[in-house]
Amino acid sequence: MIKLTLREIANAVNGKILNGKEDIEINSVSIDSRNMLHNGLFIPLKGDKVDGHDYITKAFENNAAAVLTQYNTHPYQDKGIVLVKDTKAALGQIAKYYKKKFKVKTVAVTGSVGKTTTKDMLASVLGMQYNTLKTEGNYNNEIGLPLTVMKLNSSHEAAVFEMGMSAFGEISYLADIVRPDVGIITNIGMSHIENLGSREGIYKAKMEICQYFDKSCLLIVNGDDDYLVKAGENKNFEVITYGIENKNCDYVAYDIENLGLEGSKFKTKLYGAEYTIYVKTPGVHNIYNALAAAACGVHYNIGPRKIAEGIENFSLTKMRMAIEKAGDMVIINDCYNSSPDSVNAALKVLSTQQSRRVAVLGDVLEMGEYAQEAHIKMGEYVSANGIDYLITVGENAKFIAEGAKKAGFNEKNIISFETTEQARDNIMNYIENKDSILIKASRGMNFEMLTEKILKNAKEFTNE
Repeated sequence: MIKLTLREIANAVNGKILNGKEDIEINSVSIDSRNMLHNGLFIPLKGDKVDGHDYITKAFENNAAAVLTQYNTHPYQDKGIVLVKDTKAALGQIAKYYKKKFKVKTVAVTGSVGKTTTKDMLASVLGMQYNTLKTEGNYNNEIGLPLTVMKLNSSHEAAVFEMGMSAFGEISYLADIVRPDVGIITNIGMSHIENLGSREGIYKAKMEICQYFDKSCLLIVNGDDDYLVKAGENKNFEVITYGIENKNCDYVAYDIENLGLEGSKFKTKLYGAEYTIYVKTPGVHNIYNALAAAACGVHYNIGPRKIAEGIENFSLTKMRMAIEKAGDMVIINDCYNSSPDSVNAALKVLSTQQSRRVAVLGDVLEMGEYAQEAHIKMGEYVSANGIDYLITVGENAKFIAEGAKKAGFNEKNIISFETTEQARDNIMNYIENKDSILIKASRGMNFEMLTEKILKNAKEFTNE
């Protein structure tokens, strides 16, 4: 982070300096009083259970140079204190002001499924030619994205920001902060339909990524998606499409080779010439993510061989289709998040295995009135993909079992648990040491505890 003065910060947030000199220099921002750097700014956030303002003194003791506050905080020696109306809003205002200081190539990625993988691939592609900052982990919301912006420094030439959302206006808010010159929308699925009402509502919310576009901006969308094809009707900025089924897309993958857990290969045309691209991450669905990254790479004049190398060598965010092996057991750890579409894609990966195929599936959250229907559909996917054994976890996941049975799945090969803790304590009664196992649910189900339990016991199998 480049330095900001207390006066700059106060002006950016329309705040009032209650204490400290205007020329105090800030070189980092934190929302955690325990993780303050020297000359850092502490921004206390008020939550449902914890109010960060209770830790202002602790932040100063941990070398914070200044804090923001919503209350009339008592002076603390020569430290800076800025009064604001809302500290969370102020975090976004500082990030917006800070971002304007940089002339970097800026890409924003959103979508119901695949946005994290696309972000990771794209950052790898851009990183072949430009020093690139990218969103880490799940820092893709109104708190995480501003904190990512604050990591920009004078050495960066490009930035890739992931944008998550669960309601109208959230993507617009994030787009206002970073003002992307390229937007990518991976698809329009069922995620967050509880708040947005329909896929049409989800489409409109995702399209907020373009709210601040002008004719110099570019939108890259999945041309196989029945909603996103409508984006091409927009005349206010350029739209580029990619796909597999729709041969009219600007970037089309063909001659696809599914390599199972080793990934996939495909051909596409870059700069008018044919190139073969290897995606190490399993699942043909990741070809869509690779096409989006390739299209953006071409836009920024990155050579085709560098694009292919960037896609091949990208690093996937933890718990995203991670393949973990212990002896003869294979675990597909995909419990970072979940949706009906991503469950189907993950099951297709599991179906490529020759050993006993076990799907451990938990609740997909935020489905609202569509929850029962969506989970039954996932059960149909289980049956259609030739899975051998099904373990469901959670209240709505029982409908996965119901959907599987209705689709002809053997009821004797289904076990259901009420909670993740119950599943953790009993799951090894249903696992064999040569199984291929998919672990997938929404992030709130905490399925990593299942992965840890299975891996621990798998190692015990191996050591026997």
